[in-house]
Order: sequence, then C-alpha cells, then structure tokens
Amino acid sequence: MVELVFVVAVGLLVAGVAGSVLPLIPAGLVSLAGVWTYVLFGAEPVGVLAVVSLTLAGLATVVLEQFAGPLAARASGASTEVTVASAIGGLLMLLVLGPIGIIVGVVGTVFLLELKNGSDTERAAKRSLYTAVGVLASSVAQVLLTLSMLAVFVLSVTLF
Repeated sequence: MVELVFVVAVGLLVAGVAGSVLPLIPAGLVSLAGVWTYVLFGAEPVGVLAVVSLTLAGLATVVLEQFAGPLAARASGASTEVTVASAIGGLLMLLVLGPIGIIVGVVGTVFLLELKNGSDTERAAKRSLYTAVGVLASSVAQVLLTLSMLAVFVLSVTLF
C-alpha cells in the first residue's frame, strides 16, 4: 500500500514542476517541501546523498527563480540600478499580467531605464533581449531541475 506521506511528497514535487512554468508557485520551495516532508515523516529512510542532492537542486531552483532575469540584465551590461528595478518591475507586472508579466516587466524595465540613462535604442534593445533570454533560460533550467528532483526522489524512495 502506498503511504500517504509519499503521495503528499510526490504531489508537492509535481506542484514544483508546475511552478517552474507558473510563476505564482515557488517551484524550488514547493519541491523542497515535498522532499523534506518525506524525509521528516516518511516510513522509509532516504539516503544522505539523495537528500543532499535534492536539497541543493531545490536551492538552485530558488536562486534561478528569484535572480535569473536581473542577473541576465546585469551580465548584459545594465547598471545595478537597472538590475534592481527590473526585479521589482517583473514582480509588479506579475501581479498585473500574470505569468507573462514577469517577462514584460523585467524586459520592459530594462529597455525603458536604459533609454532613460542615455543608452541608444539599439543598446537598450540588446540588453533587453539578453534579459529576456535569461528569463526564458531560467524557466527551462527550473523545469529540468524540478523534474530531476521528482525523478530522483521517486527512484530513491521506491528502488533503494
């Protein structure tokens, strides 16, 4: 018989995968909640290596969720002011437009502030494009990390 704690843990890990494409769900934290729910309350022990690996993957997902877009803006040459403002712009637009609002907010903020700060249109557009690629690459990485967490968790609990 399948244990209820296992079902809850897997449900949280699946929700974490969904959260990697739905920004209203914190993918990394939800996935970590699934792992640690089972570690703390599950009947079968989970190996130390699996727990450490899953925890590190979850923490990496949390970092990607929060900082990939602004870090991509910074890497493209945007100022610290623009980087911080893009993070705030993404959060605010998330509330207005939903998931697409993060991309619109981050990219739009970078573009507008770069123009305001004296960049020409081409440079502002280039930095905005790099930022958009960073946000989208972050989503792909989050999906891969959370799917990997789900697979490793299920395998480590059911096979070992």
